[in-house]
Amino acid sequence: MMNFALLFKTLLRTFLTLFLVLLVAFFMTRVAYQDPAVMLAPRNATPEAIEAIAKALHLNAPWYTQLQYFLFRGPDIQGAAVGLMNWPPALGYSFRFQAPVTQLILEKIPVTLSLALGAFVIWSALALVTGVLAARFKESFVDKFLGLLSSISLSLPTFLSGMLILFFLYYHLSLLNINWFPSGGYVTFEESPWQWFRHLWLPWLTLILAEVGIFQRVLRSSMLEVLHKDYIRTARAKGLPEWRVYFDHALKPALSPVLMLTGLELAAVMGGAIVTEKMFGLDGVGRLAIDAALEGDFPVVIGTTIFAACAFIFCNLLTDIIHHLFLRTEA
Repeated sequence: MMNFALLFKTLLRTFLTLFLVLLVAFFMTRVAYQDPAVMLAPRNATPEAIEAIAKALHLNAPWYTQLQYFLFRGPDIQGAAVGLMNWPPALGYSFRFQAPVTQLILEKIPVTLSLALGAFVIWSALALVTGVLAARFKESFVDKFLGLLSSISLSLPTFLSGMLILFFLYYHLSLLNINWFPSGGYVTFEESPWQWFRHLWLPWLTLILAEVGIFQRVLRSSMLEVLHKDYIRTARAKGLPEWRVYFDHALKPALSPVLMLTGLELAAVMGGAIVTEKMFGLDGVGRLAIDAALEGDFPVVIGTTIFAACAFIFCNLLTDIIHHLFLRTEA
């Protein structure tokens, strides 16, 4: 019974959170775009044409009428209703692409998923190795050197690390006729696994540099705390090799804070790595959001904001479930 109550509270909190995100995004776009009909109209559009656009899209209507159309109908166009509360939910209708926002996001998700999950796997593996090494050789040259690298990782903005990667690994190598990596673009895994990897390696490296430092530091601190536990001293007293003490007994409980951090960081990347996608020409959710913001296509801005909120909620919920099972295993 308690599990059903907890599930109900979680679902209720989730829906309330998404509704509040929707309201905030809706009102913020109304403040940011005072006259979106002008932005959406052609350059030489007449006042009558601009007024017709505003009327068709209900841009001159009161806010509650605009919200009602967003939720239940969409703009006055030919075809079925495309409101959020219809099935399937449409998250609005893009004025620029003349398509439901949900459809646009679903088309971009494979790119963002490839970018986020690929980078996550690599930075997690690197953080695991470097975090354990830093804890194993505390206060040594190895620890200080890894600490320096993590400080550099934490201090570099994503746009700067991306530009440096493009400058050294694309521009300089291309001057030497070494074309290992393309400058941007995306190839699906089904079309060519090798080209998929080549096009994503530089964006992955950009995200890895941004994330591996904090994960390595958190794991190092957690490992050092766990290594003072009684069961670690017992394992060493039994004569176990040091590598078994670290990986079999210390690593698993030390991963608890790393798991919580993973939910936040992975959700942020899943919600749209805007700078990385824009810099490397990846047509993902982040690039869709920033292009829509610049063009005044506020239904897409609202839809991508809701998608990002869903990514945060899902990743954190998944992290909580894994963390709960993890703690139960330890108990």
